Amino acid sequence: MTRRLVLASNNAKKLLELQALFAPLGLELVTQGSLGIPEAEEPYPTFVENALTKARHAARASGGAAIADDSGLCVDSLGGAPGVLSARYATLFGGRRDDAENNAALLRQLGDRTDRRARFVCVLAAVRGADDPEPLIAMGRWEGSVLAEPRGEAGFGYDPLMFIASLGKSVAELGAEEKNRLSHRALAARQMLQLMQEVWFGRE
Repeated sequence: MTRRLVLASNNAKKLLELQALFAPLGLELVTQGSLGIPEAEEPYPTFVENALTKARHAARASGGAAIADDSGLCVDSLGGAPGVLSARYATLFGGRRDDAENNAALLRQLGDRTDRRARFVCVLAAVRGADDPEPLIAMGRWEGSVLAEPRGEAGFGYDPLMFIASLGKSVAELGAEEKNRLSHRALAARQMLQLMQEVWFGRE
């Protein structure tokens, strides 16, 4: 089993986070963009379906193993939105696909709602090949609430708006090491590492 995994994303910040999280298995992550692989469509309403679609697309184009991350913010009082549309939420309202515009769109949609409970969700899907009948799927959830205005300079996406009460900070106020220990992506990655060790590398 190869120790190289094609990451079905061209997000440099996601790559850095996942590289750190997958270091214990000695996995080499390369982005699909560096191999000339275009991004897959994400037509489904769930993180699981989109992650698996992206992983199979990258595996088919690269001829090897691939992993995909589909993640986003789900806000209770918005019926789970932005959800799978988190990265392009502002475009639903005439804005650009941009972190700052997405954050502004979310605050406008929330308005003066008092229920601001939310969670970051991450699904990781990994396949040994495009037609792998036994994909590995892991999910992480990180509970918090949406602030009235952004706080902090670190991270990306909705990190400046996501407040973690137990820490007394927004996600954008956390250091990279702390975020990589606690985040939805970290939780999903730990599950995935265990699955890979048991199902993939345990058979070597």
